[in-house]
Amino acid sequence: MRLLLSSAALLAVVTPLAAAEVSSPDGRLTVEMNVDGDGVPFYRVEKNGKEVIAESDLGFTFTDAETMRRNFEVVSEDIASSDTTWEQPWGERRFVRDNHNELLITFRETRETSQRTLAVRMRVFDDGIGFRYEFPESDQMPVARISEELTEFAIAEEGTAWWIQGGDWNRYEYLYKQTPINGVSIAHTPMTVRLEDGTHMAFHEAALVDYSGMWLRRIEGNRFRAMLAPSSRGPKVVREGAFNTPWRTIRITDGPAGLVESDLELNLNEPNALGDVSYFEPAKYIGIWWGMISNRWTWAQGERHGATTARAKEYIDFAAEHGFRGVLIEGWNIGWDGNWFGNGRDYSFTESYPDFDLEQVAAYAKSKGVRIIGHHETGGNIDVYEKQLEAGLDLYQRLGIDVIKTGYVADGGGIISCNADINDPCEDGKEVFEWHDGQRQVQHHLKVVKEAAKRGIAINPHEPIKATGLRRTYPNWVAREGARGQEYNAWGAFSNGPDHDPTLVYTRMLSGPMDYTPGVLGLVGDNNYPIASTKAKQLGLYLAIYSPIQMAADFIESLAAHPRELEFIKQVPADWAESKLIAGAVGDYAIFARKDRNSADWYVGGVNDATERTMELEFDFLEEGQSYTAKIWKDGPEATYLTEKRHDIAYDTVTVRKGDSYTVRLAPGGGVAIQLKPQ
Repeated sequence: MRLLLSSAALLAVVTPLAAAEVSSPDGRLTVEMNVDGDGVPFYRVEKNGKEVIAESDLGFTFTDAETMRRNFEVVSEDIASSDTTWEQPWGERRFVRDNHNELLITFRETRETSQRTLAVRMRVFDDGIGFRYEFPESDQMPVARISEELTEFAIAEEGTAWWIQGGDWNRYEYLYKQTPINGVSIAHTPMTVRLEDGTHMAFHEAALVDYSGMWLRRIEGNRFRAMLAPSSRGPKVVREGAFNTPWRTIRITDGPAGLVESDLELNLNEPNALGDVSYFEPAKYIGIWWGMISNRWTWAQGERHGATTARAKEYIDFAAEHGFRGVLIEGWNIGWDGNWFGNGRDYSFTESYPDFDLEQVAAYAKSKGVRIIGHHETGGNIDVYEKQLEAGLDLYQRLGIDVIKTGYVADGGGIISCNADINDPCEDGKEVFEWHDGQRQVQHHLKVVKEAAKRGIAINPHEPIKATGLRRTYPNWVAREGARGQEYNAWGAFSNGPDHDPTLVYTRMLSGPMDYTPGVLGLVGDNNYPIASTKAKQLGLYLAIYSPIQMAADFIESLAAHPRELEFIKQVPADWAESKLIAGAVGDYAIFARKDRNSADWYVGGVNDATERTMELEFDFLEEGQSYTAKIWKDGPEATYLTEKRHDIAYDTVTVRKGDSYTVRLAPGGGVAIQLKPQ
């Protein structure tokens, strides 16, 4: 006989459960989930039996419903585990292992006025944890209008934090602060911390879809609470029916190598939803960009206009001669005259300026075996862009342009839209203003990526929403900016200090690939402002700051004037089979070993801060019994970023085998780059 119970009867017979625990596959990390004496849901984390995340609350507040905070009980637990390996179409490594244990715990309110349920799915890996909320479809709350998350991250020990401020005008483009943990205010993620016992942790999120981006607000001591980016409509997130939040992630490792080599956020995203993405080829490119950034040329039309037909052909010729797949052309289209920053109302994504013939340039590039990298700057105006999106993408598809750099240059809170939700109808003439990391902009970016995928086009947004591992699900989302990039070096002497690059490795780069635009071999910006880099460091950036599309950002005449450095840039891959951090410390230095996906070659290199170092590089990663020719580009004996000696570079060629080592001097603001070819 089949027994049927009403929902009320089911609630009556469910017995509250005790605390639930789940551990990592290696048993070193353990997470406890429960409710406290007031019925507040919480989690806590131990590493090797020592608390690293103290009791941290879970919950929500809403604009039109009672708060989900207290009066909960645990009513169900489900456990699972997984150990699989999946292949990336491109990336830092070809194969990724997903090995975790999982606990799905359901909390239920016990109040007479509300018996809503809230499920939390916790996954524990050897190198960290990820958890998300799962809202069921509910008659009590058919639409969730979230005003804030109450998710907490209570760091159990003292330590040091590396962070940039969240909710400020310049989006993610700040120099990183290094402070005690209790010196943080409101931080963007990833935020990296090193505890006094040497444990390294990084706080971030994964699978940010149709939700507001998360900032971290310190509320007392070392206790942080999620803070969602605002929306013009009031509630920061509006979701209808059943939905899942993004994963809240904490990488937890013994040292910096484990932190950098973790694939935690990638593993918390859904598999490739696009199928074959072989139309995207990891590669290097040059572009009509540094000329505008350094104020030699302009985006706007006039006598100094950068994007002319003649100049585009000159850059295409250089790309063809030296094996660069792409040429980025900015400022070709109508809309750059006057004040476009935070405006974008005059942009056309299909009409060229009179001195630029897009059709002719595209045909010329094709005849030379070079691809144009398209450019769609919006000035932060997604209303204008979305109305022209399909036409702009169709044009590029027809011309064989298969990578687009998009841009959203506007102050924080200055994204212009005609609605607060991509699914709402627009009212003509009405404008609302959103944040770069609010729910509306999250929706927008995914719309662009999906529409581009339909046409075999890859997307590289600048002034973007932060990366949260969605490149796994949408592999045409190949890179983004989302940090203070090389362009700042053009706008002031030592504008990006020498510690900026080795800090990015352990903070911003934990989220995903960055279009940092290395390769400024002239080492100067506008007004001959010096860059806080040696020549060798500009090469080391190709190993330290990963992207499947790497720019050689300098003027082509400057690249040509440095043939030995250009040789390395031409040869270094943009796609890897393996990647290892072989030496490093957060904010100080980072040296990687990366294996080419398409050959048996290895590359070693990285970047240094302002402290001179002598490094003993170990080649333990090489194949046993195989000899390699190591070609080395390194700082000269007098190199330093502080003087004209920043141009001092030395070269060496040696034979190495597995177990050998090589001693190298890292200059202040310096770096190193090594190519290892089997003999």
